Amino acid sequence: MTKEKIDRINELARKSREEGLTDEEKREQTELRYEYRSSVMANLKAQLDNIEIVDVPKDENNKK
Repeated sequence: MTKEKIDRINELARKSREEGLTDEEKREQTELRYEYRSSVMANLKAQLDNIEIVDVPKDENNKK
């Protein structure tokens, strides 16, 4: 997601609060929000896929 698209999302949100949106702007806003959410979910999934859980072995010195 580019900075320009995020700026456009914010611009449409401001306009929506102040004066309302046309049907075309509402459609654009919906598409941009969907793209943003998809981008966030993909980034989160990539981060979670790279997590490695290491189990600490139990021994006499490290009883848990």
